[in-house]
Amino acid sequence: MSTTNEYGQRIGRAVDWSPREAPRPVTLTGQGVRLEPLGPEHAVDLYVALCRLDSGASWTYLKSEMPRDRGEMAELVDDLCSTAVSFAVVPLETGKAAGYFQLMRADAAMGTVEIGNINLSRQLQRSRGATEMQYLAMRHVFDDLGYRRYEWKCDSLHEGSRRAALRLGFIWEGRFRNAVVYKGRNRDTDWFSITDGEWPRVRRALEQWLDDRNFDHHGNQLVRLAARPPKEC
Repeated sequence: MSTTNEYGQRIGRAVDWSPREAPRPVTLTGQGVRLEPLGPEHAVDLYVALCRLDSGASWTYLKSEMPRDRGEMAELVDDLCSTAVSFAVVPLETGKAAGYFQLMRADAAMGTVEIGNINLSRQLQRSRGATEMQYLAMRHVFDDLGYRRYEWKCDSLHEGSRRAALRLGFIWEGRFRNAVVYKGRNRDTDWFSITDGEWPRVRRALEQWLDDRNFDHHGNQLVRLAARPPKEC
């Protein structure tokens, strides 16, 4: 939406806006998972959950290599905690960390932040808990912090990440070519976002999907998540 100024030029809509607080470590609890500030106490559980013999593929599109031992995982946790607001994903059923993610590149003055460095165990991937993790993070950014824009960026070749973003209601914005060099190779980066104006629709879809009534007694979904807009952009 735009308007016109006194010179006949189109300009953006007026916004009643003031800078918000920067993201900080908090604990967010849902029905199946708890997001808690990442710390050294999570390193052992994360090593067990994320560094199995069959876990290599989960690290392909992350900037870090899979730790070879618990010491390297402890070093990775220290690095994550020093570079952004980092969270451990803890299934309530086990009480043990089974993944992590970061709220990164936050611009509190403009109200934008990116969710990134998402690494979930094989057991947590494509689960109800994984979707609830995303919902809790989004709700915190939009409802608690009052941000205007929530970003998701990934390697354009990472089909799983692209599908996940679209499933969760993110809008694809474009591709930045030759954006990053990591692990000795090129990365074209795909950008996705959800804005505060889109959040009510996305929130409603996520809450309907996460509702207990949407799952049978085996935990299988009855209706698929439909967080995308009616017409794709």
